[in-house]
Amino acid sequence: MSEIVQLPSGYISPVGDYARHNTQTLGGVSHLWSDFFARALAAQQEEGVVQAPLPVEEVNVETGEPITGSQTLAQIHSQRLCNVQDTEITPPEPLFLPIAEFELDLLDKPAPPFSAAELIEQQRQLDTTSSWVRPIVMHQGHPHPEPGPAPSSYPLHLPIAELERNLLDPAPEPFDEITLAKQQHDLEFDLQWARPVVLNNVRIAA
Repeated sequence: MSEIVQLPSGYISPVGDYARHNTQTLGGVSHLWSDFFARALAAQQEEGVVQAPLPVEEVNVETGEPITGSQTLAQIHSQRLCNVQDTEITPPEPLFLPIAEFELDLLDKPAPPFSAAELIEQQRQLDTTSSWVRPIVMHQGHPHPEPGPAPSSYPLHLPIAELERNLLDPAPEPFDEITLAKQQHDLEFDLQWARPVVLNNVRIAA
C-alpha cells in the first residue's frame, strides 16, 4: 500500500505511476480483443456466404402465362378443397365429488347391535381377563405380594341439628321495652281506629 503514489491532476510521472501502467496494459488487451473480433466476424461472413439460387422460369414457354400466378391459384384451390371442421370449445364442467357427510348412501352400513347374551358374555370375559388372567400374566415369575391389613370400620358421622346445638341458627335477640311499647301502640292504633275506618269505607263503597 505504501508504493501507491497519489499524483496531482495534470502531472505524469514515469516512476511508480500505476495508472499509466494499467492504461498501457488495458490498451494492449483491447487491441488483442479487437483483432480477435475482426477475425471472428470475417470467418462468420465467409461461412455465411450462400450461393445464389438459380433463376427460375417465371413464364410458361408453351402458353406464355406466368408460372407464379398459376402456382398461387393451384395452392388456393387445394386449400379450399381441404376438409376443415369446426371444433367446439366448451367450458370445463364442474367436478362432482361425492361427500359421505351429504350422501348418506355412501356411508358404511351400521353394524347390528349386540344381543343381550353377547353383552353378558363379553362382560364375563372382561371380568375374567381383568381380575384373573391379567394379574397372573403381569406377576409371572415374581412372588405374590402379601396382603396387608384391611381398613378398619369407623362410625359414620352425620351432623344432626337436633343433637348438635352449634349447627342451629343463633337465637334472636329479645326486643327492649321501648320497641315493645311502640309495637303495642301501633297494634292498638290499627285495631281501634284504622281497621274500623277502612271497613266502613269498604261498606259504603259496596
